[in-house]
Amino acid sequence: MKFKKFLRKFLNIMFWCLTAAVAALAVLVLIYGNDLPDYKKLATYAPPVATRLYASDGSLLIEYAEERRVFIDFDDMPPQLVNAFIAAEDQNFWTHPGIDIQGIVRAAASNALRLIGFKTSFSGASTITQQVAKNFFLTPERTISRKIKEAILAMRLERTFSKQHIMTLYLNQIFLGARAYGVGSAALMYFNKPVSELTLAECAFLASLPKAPNNRSRAVERRNYVLRRMVAEGFITQAEADAAFAEELNINSGFTAQMAEDFQYFAEDVRRQLLNTLGRETLYNQGLYIKTTIVPEYQRAAAAALARELDKYNEGRTEKLQGAIIAMNPHTGRILAMTGGRAFSESSFNRATQALRQIGSTIKPFVYLAALERGISPEALLLDAPIVGWREDDTMWKPENYDKKFLGDVPLRLALETSRNVPAVRMVEQIGVAPAIEAAQRFGVYPKDMKNLNLSLALGSGETTLERLVLGYSAFVNGGRVIEPKLVDYIEDRYGRVIGGTSPEIIEWSEDLLPPEKVAESEPLSDPQSLYQIVSILQGAVERGTGKQARVAGHTIAGKTGTTNDVKDIWFVGFSQNVIAGVYLGFDTPKPLGRGAGSHMAARVFADFMKTVLKDEKNQPFAVPDGMTFVRVNRRSGAAASADPDGQIIIEAFKPGQSPNPAPKKAGNSTAPVVGGVF
Repeated sequence: MKFKKFLRKFLNIMFWCLTAAVAALAVLVLIYGNDLPDYKKLATYAPPVATRLYASDGSLLIEYAEERRVFIDFDDMPPQLVNAFIAAEDQNFWTHPGIDIQGIVRAAASNALRLIGFKTSFSGASTITQQVAKNFFLTPERTISRKIKEAILAMRLERTFSKQHIMTLYLNQIFLGARAYGVGSAALMYFNKPVSELTLAECAFLASLPKAPNNRSRAVERRNYVLRRMVAEGFITQAEADAAFAEELNINSGFTAQMAEDFQYFAEDVRRQLLNTLGRETLYNQGLYIKTTIVPEYQRAAAAALARELDKYNEGRTEKLQGAIIAMNPHTGRILAMTGGRAFSESSFNRATQALRQIGSTIKPFVYLAALERGISPEALLLDAPIVGWREDDTMWKPENYDKKFLGDVPLRLALETSRNVPAVRMVEQIGVAPAIEAAQRFGVYPKDMKNLNLSLALGSGETTLERLVLGYSAFVNGGRVIEPKLVDYIEDRYGRVIGGTSPEIIEWSEDLLPPEKVAESEPLSDPQSLYQIVSILQGAVERGTGKQARVAGHTIAGKTGTTNDVKDIWFVGFSQNVIAGVYLGFDTPKPLGRGAGSHMAARVFADFMKTVLKDEKNQPFAVPDGMTFVRVNRRSGAAASADPDGQIIIEAFKPGQSPNPAPKKAGNSTAPVVGGVF
């Protein structure tokens, strides 16, 4: 009887305690549950995701992100990775309703024991679901009200979503140090691999990070704790844990360390371009897949070639020479390699695309093209003799050749191949300053609104960028077409939809299944025969003129050197049939490079780079347009080899109606008309 009375009293007390607890819970829900955030939006969770930049071969270059995150579906999570987080953070995850009563009791007992002097650590009782509620909706403040809201939200989340969905939210949102949010980004940041390739030891390490994400000093100790918890929960055997204990943790420092210095100038140009076109929010948070045009092998070769030449010059000097190299496909404008200076870490200023500098003799092919377009023969004789001209500001100006010598009558081809200044001045005087400069404007080297046109502009005193110069030269070999530089082939959003880019391979078909209309091509900048004559002369400049240092054995190369007054800036632009590259060297604050320096240095960089580009390619001569006639001529006189066989014999390309010069009456003289006179 006494027992029954005690039992009845005990049950009565328990009933009223339970009733009080339910009432208290109802009051708490009434007080704190009405103004909670709308948690149902997590059904379509689309977190900020890092945009990733890829090279043309699919290799990762860099990430753009305010929060580094790579979204991973639950089905793509390795089971041991999920188990590691459960063992470390929430052992009853699969069974509790959002809050873990056992965990609360365990934490309370542990904390009470510590307070009375026992050696236990303070522990919390937040479940993974509660952490999701806090991370998505609540502040990190440690208050009773926040914990109550967290618990209410957690239980509501459990009623609304599956455990798998809650785990997906957790593993993609949690901060794991080094600006990495979520396990996908953390796997790449710490181990440079996707989650599917993580080892058991690496899974345990990631699961140890939520407690102290930025503290690596106890990485192995914390990883081993997680492994022991996994054994205790039955997720792994002791033997598996022992093998994981022995595994060395090879933690790297993330993408910025992985991406070589070589690619940073290019990546920064892409970032600036897309920031302008897409905006910051889209670029940094929408998880774009950006396929760029850069070819890693070419990029490394370009950076190495430039570095070798700069290091050779800079050894033992205080002020360091700078430089740039840019390579592209001359038919499409796709940038294949770009380096804008000695080191991006020293200076982010891109000397390939941002530096405006005088271009010296690299302007001459456009000047001579203007003459060829007017029907002047590539073997027309130009007078290489002293002249005195007048600039527009009435100051006396006496042009000179680099060797301080004068050769008398020289063929146009020879004058351009050897980059002689005085014949170029006479050529400009013959065709006019405006037409000579107009050719450079037409090809995009000089701006079309350039003011104060004068003779010195036709000799390269005007300023432009290396990129614009290379684009101008591209028209020589691509049939005279205007092209734009392309850094990006295409852009996909996080769902795989193409949202931008300029790749010719990306074709949008209309809904009626008809092929898209072909984009009309622009009119050629010049006639194909004149363009080929310039290409042929520039090929000669490499084979036997000022560009000899640019030769690549077994391959057809054309190009032109350039040097400004006092050797302050040196250039070389050259091309094969399918790749064009330009090189610039100079100080950021212009000053003479000194004795022994010259455009041969830039030509060396070009050749060094092109050896990598062409190493596995068959030689491709430049395409010849219809109507050209090829005749063997004497290089010095321009007469047919049959009439003047003494000396160097070359092959000249003539348009219809053009022919070799008459045979000279005697050495050093000719009866051919001379273009340009004393003025």
